[in-house]
Amino acid sequence: MLGVYKLPTELFFGCGASRHTGEKLKELGASKVFVVCDPGVKQAGLLKGITTSLKEAGLEFTVYEDIKPEPTSDIIEVGTEYLRKSGCDVVLGVGGGSALDCAKAFAAMVTNEGRITDYTGVGKLKNKPLPVVAVPTTAGTGSEITMFTVITDAQTKMKAPVGSYMLMPVLAILDPELTVGLPPHLTASTGMDALTHAVESYVNVNSHYISEALALQAIKLIARSLRKAVARGTNLQAREDMLMASTIAALAFNSTRLGLVHAMSQPAGAHFGIPHGLSNAILLPHVMEYNLMGNPEKFAEIAALFGEPTGGLPVMEAAARSVKAVKELMADIGIVEGLGAFGVREEHLGMLADEALTSGNVPLNPRQPSKGDIIEIYKKAL
Repeated sequence: MLGVYKLPTELFFGCGASRHTGEKLKELGASKVFVVCDPGVKQAGLLKGITTSLKEAGLEFTVYEDIKPEPTSDIIEVGTEYLRKSGCDVVLGVGGGSALDCAKAFAAMVTNEGRITDYTGVGKLKNKPLPVVAVPTTAGTGSEITMFTVITDAQTKMKAPVGSYMLMPVLAILDPELTVGLPPHLTASTGMDALTHAVESYVNVNSHYISEALALQAIKLIARSLRKAVARGTNLQAREDMLMASTIAALAFNSTRLGLVHAMSQPAGAHFGIPHGLSNAILLPHVMEYNLMGNPEKFAEIAALFGEPTGGLPVMEAAARSVKAVKELMADIGIVEGLGAFGVREEHLGMLADEALTSGNVPLNPRQPSKGDIIEIYKKAL
């Protein structure tokens, strides 16, 4: 097996890590910082310790907070112009996946011509972006450590992932204290996003020795701590487990990509406004059930990590226990919606399936689906 694993990002982690942001940026040679966040992060007071540390380090900064969930290409155009005029030399993303994806996209487009959608795909960026430092405030997307930024094309309403190793942040600061105030429903959906990343990376056809070890560790941490983080948000050990699980899962899929859940989730989210983590969660057990025969041994291992008794069972029965475990986890953390709750109807499924089939994640799935297969999975998730 030939393989490659790249990690250009420094990881700085632990409780209180974000209070050292200024000194870490100083080490990178920053002088003026473009801080990207969403309004909720600022309103929650999560920026205070970070901006204080920037001041203490003698760094100038400007805060840009015009970020929305599931960002579109027109948002990137506006933010890029603000960055260009600011004269900043480093971009600091603080927030969930939307803020971090925007920070990466702004940094890329200030040094590259055209529109962000011109670079949809992998390896199409021509010029090195401005340095990006990422500080996640949710535990799910893993954008702080990946080569991807996922933007929705404002014209077509289709998600347009841009992938390049040049997009990877130079530094990720992982502070579980910043996730303590995340409400239970967001803790649940972002945690399921991380689980989806780990499961899809682990079972897909690109999986390799390094990604397997990372994905298994992420699943182990999520299995033991997601319920605890939802039950009591101030449980710092559970918060730390979940934040590290999110990053570790991203370290896995950054080199393998994902699978059918993401291929199906992205068009559903783009057309019906379903938050990405929640659409992944809704689809995950149904896609797992479909995929069991494609990699039963690995699904059996996932079941065992969730504490399912698999000893002595035929491999397909053991594998099926992984679906049972995920469904029970979702029930416990309060994810009971289907896609139908967001307006998805049977008449939409053909269109969604067509778009799902265009995803580069489909060929990596352990079982190759037809359009009819995808429609049936969507039906089960309604």
